Amino acid sequence: MQIYLVGGAVRDRLLGLPAGDRDWLVVGATPEDMTARGFVPVGRDFPVFLHPETHEEYALARTERKSGRGYRGFVVHASPEVTLEEDLARRDLTINAIAASPGWTPAEAVFDPYNGAADLRARVLRHVTDAFREDPVRILRVARFAARFADFSVAPETLRLMREMVDSGEADHLVPERVWQELSRGLMEATPSRMLEVLRACGALAVLLPEVDRLWGVPQRADHHPEVDTGAHLLMVLDMAARLQAPLAVRFACLTHDLGKGTTPADVLPRHIGHEQRSARLLKGVCERLRVPTDCRETADVVAREHGNIHRSGSLGAAALLRLLERCDALRKPRRFADVLLACECDARGRLGLQERPYPQRPRLAAALEQALAVPTADVAAEAAARGARGPQVGEWIRRAREQALAAWLAQG
Repeated sequence: MQIYLVGGAVRDRLLGLPAGDRDWLVVGATPEDMTARGFVPVGRDFPVFLHPETHEEYALARTERKSGRGYRGFVVHASPEVTLEEDLARRDLTINAIAASPGWTPAEAVFDPYNGAADLRARVLRHVTDAFREDPVRILRVARFAARFADFSVAPETLRLMREMVDSGEADHLVPERVWQELSRGLMEATPSRMLEVLRACGALAVLLPEVDRLWGVPQRADHHPEVDTGAHLLMVLDMAARLQAPLAVRFACLTHDLGKGTTPADVLPRHIGHEQRSARLLKGVCERLRVPTDCRETADVVAREHGNIHRSGSLGAAALLRLLERCDALRKPRRFADVLLACECDARGRLGLQERPYPQRPRLAAALEQALAVPTADVAAEAAARGARGPQVGEWIRRAREQALAAWLAQG
């Protein structure tokens, strides 16, 4: 039995980055050998075990053979005869196909049959073997790694292989859960725009997110959007979200906030009248198709519908401010409203030459919400009831009290 450190832990240490979770590969062992040493089996599709003390994952060396469409269409073969090089050959990228001994340090040699260390130095994402084409999830993984390592390029032969996979229909068989898993992880990387650029370059974006793909080539008014192209704007908004360390719900809202601009009739361009409601309708289809989590779905819906109104909120009076807060359901969900405002700031600053422009709407609306929430609703309701108000009438009393509080706040300047 031989044990090796493999994958991301080796890659990141060679790059001088903090090492995350460690993955271990076991060569020359059977499942019985592992359980006899106290390892706990946890793998459903292939033999993976938890170390009895560290609880880290140890996988038996294996090979994979394509047996059908999609990422589930594989026959896995794990046995003591599978070599280290054979196991590394099934991995996606050369930079992830490097192995080292358990006590390895970056100053020592690694087992690198596919020249992953050289690709790390050259900043290249390159597939290991032609077996890459057997798993369409790898298209998404390459795009995600491009978002993580923004100074890495995708090898031309790898991009060509990804295009062939898309053209042959492999991307059509990706299951929603895996698409969302990789998409959400890519959105949370340092440069999420790179993920979309790579997916678009290989044709996968048009298959997986056609609502997003059609934004490229759609013009916007240059006085509002100096970058003009809607797709270029989207990339800038996503990277602004990363710069502001936005959570996933905000980044997904940024991804989908302008979907409606892709369906604007050509004869009214570069104006996009009513694109907010069109965006919300298209968003619903994306969320259902990818089974997007509720928090991301709800935040994105508010941003899609209201981002234009939030941008223009600086001149709103008390009554209009309260209506905006109510449409955003901010009074019931103030934390979500904070995310909505952050997404709107990303939208406003994700524009050519405007990245450092202040966005006063965000603190102003946050302060307005504080004023509305500070109204003692229980006292107002009690007074309303004492004066004979019932049911919806009590709610109207509370609403008037909030509007009055906002008017007083605005009067203070």
